[in-house]
Amino acid sequence: MIEELEQLKQNVQQVLVGKDGLVEQMMIALICRGHLLMEDVPGTGKTMLAKALAKSIKGTFKRIQFTPDILPSDITGIQYFNPKTQDFETKPGPVMTNILLADEINRATPRAQSSLLEVMEERQVTIEGETLPVGAPFMVVATQNPIESQGTFTLPEAQMDRFFMQISAGYPSLDEERKMMHLYRENDPLETLKPVFSLDKIQSLQEKVKQVQIDTPVEDYLLKIVRATRDHEWIASGVSPRGTLALMRGVQGKAFLSGRNFAVPEDVKEMAPVILSHRLVLSMEGDLHTTKKQMMNQLMEQIEVPLESGVRH
Repeated sequence: MIEELEQLKQNVQQVLVGKDGLVEQMMIALICRGHLLMEDVPGTGKTMLAKALAKSIKGTFKRIQFTPDILPSDITGIQYFNPKTQDFETKPGPVMTNILLADEINRATPRAQSSLLEVMEERQVTIEGETLPVGAPFMVVATQNPIESQGTFTLPEAQMDRFFMQISAGYPSLDEERKMMHLYRENDPLETLKPVFSLDKIQSLQEKVKQVQIDTPVEDYLLKIVRATRDHEWIASGVSPRGTLALMRGVQGKAFLSGRNFAVPEDVKEMAPVILSHRLVLSMEGDLHTTKKQMMNQLMEQIEVPLESGVRH
């Protein structure tokens, strides 16, 4: 199964140059049943990444362009009266898919943003009292413009907490950008990308990753990091229990993708910044002195990394 995961990773990398770490983080989010938030300037490959993943697992892909005038029903669906049948019928929205790209999510109003809360947490949508399950696996890949951009609305804390991790693509290096030009000069690699995984296999992996063992020293290290976010004077609201469970899953996912059935402290050290940083709410004083990512890194520097456990399962 690890060899197949590596094949999936390489398949997605065919359309993205120099984004190996990004692809790995997206795969961890997928096998941990998590949702992804990507904050970056336009044109850095966020949409391409989501499309490539959907194609590689033979899943359905839908995209919603979030704008200030978008309505919740444009996302979840509507119930309408059909004059031919003389009855009300339900028309599900674009959330009924495997990979949902919520493009520029912070351009929509908080009311529209909140329409994703139920589907992200419960894997279902409710339309006029009728509850419909979404596809399995289901993953939201949301992109947002830097918060300083004009015409953006800050995502509510409840929604930020439902994103498994927040990552950034960033600009490519000179060599990566040159390679990208050569790759796309004559054709679009996305058009010829072939599936290498099935939806059933993804669901199987989502169960297997839960079996990764976390020894007590690693568990203690994880909890110390989480609890440190709740005691700092510059943090108004620390990581919630949902965040604790997300980090646990992320650590298991990182270990599993590394070919291990046990977690090590390095898994925690690598996953904590991308899974916990966006969940912090800084105080007014904290906002003046630091950023969420800097705050998270500062806290982790103060916590001693344990020696690896000698017990292997």
